[in-house]
Amino acid sequence: MNEQEFLDIQNSFREKISLTDSFSRDDIKTVAGVDLAYWSRDGQEYAVCCIVVLDYRTHEVLENKRFSGKIEVPYISGFLAFRELPLILETVKLLEIKPDIYMFDGNGCLHPRNMGIATHASFYLNKPTVGVAKSYYRIKKGLDYSEPNTTAGSFTDIVCDGNVYGRVLRTHNNVKPVFVSAGNFITLDTATAITMELVGKESHIPIPTRLADLETHSARKELI
Repeated sequence: MNEQEFLDIQNSFREKISLTDSFSRDDIKTVAGVDLAYWSRDGQEYAVCCIVVLDYRTHEVLENKRFSGKIEVPYISGFLAFRELPLILETVKLLEIKPDIYMFDGNGCLHPRNMGIATHASFYLNKPTVGVAKSYYRIKKGLDYSEPNTTAGSFTDIVCDGNVYGRVLRTHNNVKPVFVSAGNFITLDTATAITMELVGKESHIPIPTRLADLETHSARKELI
């Protein structure tokens, strides 16, 4: 596929995004963290996807799966999902537990066309998704964000042309913020609340994506 075909797919999905809660928070039992790590060998790019499934209440790790392979799609800004989704879906097939929510180390609606990896993947997973990125993705030239207060739970919204695309969230006192955005089938407020509930004492990154990130680095080292 070419860039125009990628754009057509994103635009067709964009019309179907639902930023309302499709569930009750009382019914959440499991949350999966998703992340990928890349490397190159002999001119070919590879990646490994790791998915860690946690108990939502106790934060106990229930399952950990990974899948690696060649990356067939070149990097094009704004179309990252087309590179990562094939490995993500293969990893999902390995899961014995079907998570209630998927949390991605990346963006959801914080994307020029509201189609970050968390949103794009939701149409294949058919589950609520959340994007929690460690760094800021500028969706429009010159669009910066305002720092929230230094206390845990403080946030500022990322607004472009009158629309809220995501949220800058302080998960611990006096730490770097993370960038939360709704993926699909969930509100930004609920995505924020879930993120805060899944932050441990060890890091300002929520536990599911933090563990998935650690697993990808370990797996990449092993595979290289």
